[in-house]
Amino acid sequence: MEPAVSAHLSAWENFYLITGPSAAALTGLQFVVIALVAEIGAGSALSVSAFGTPTILHFCTVLLVAGILTAPWATLTGPGFLIAASGVAGVVYMVRAIGRARSQSTYTPVLEDWIWYVAVPVAAYLALIVGAALLPGHATLAMFIVGAVVLLLLFLGIRNAWDTVVYIATAARERTASTSAEPAIPAEPANAVAASPESSG
Repeated sequence: MEPAVSAHLSAWENFYLITGPSAAALTGLQFVVIALVAEIGAGSALSVSAFGTPTILHFCTVLLVAGILTAPWATLTGPGFLIAASGVAGVVYMVRAIGRARSQSTYTPVLEDWIWYVAVPVAAYLALIVGAALLPGHATLAMFIVGAVVLLLLFLGIRNAWDTVVYIATAARERTASTSAEPAIPAEPANAVAASPESSG
């Protein structure tokens, strides 16, 4: 490993030793959130794929980048290529998620949803590609760009997971309220049946 490469990677080692495991733990919590969605029937498979699975992608990207940049590379070309590929994969997946969000009928996205679930993630993955492209020649700037994207994806995943939890709680409350508001059908008294003309005739 070249001294310059070692210096760049070791300077960020603690950063990725914090963000990587954090992303792994949050991925497990997102599994619980998706299980809750399925339990109360608050979303279809298409809506979960459009709004829930991208959050898993964000956390896994953080974990992947942390793993890449804590490996003992001899040059920065290899990690740059892998991180760029991760960014391209993220953009492609988010484009597919846009189609799923438009196709699903369980929930109608509002402007805030398009910003946090589509626009911000796409911008983050594009920035990740830029940072990866700069890594071999402008390592200091590139490491800060990649680090900023990692933090953005981490907090974006937390924000969207919390948004999903709030939606689950609201949907469950509304479902309980609508169930309790349904009028009960009164049972016909037995003496009324006995006193009817048909029974007396």
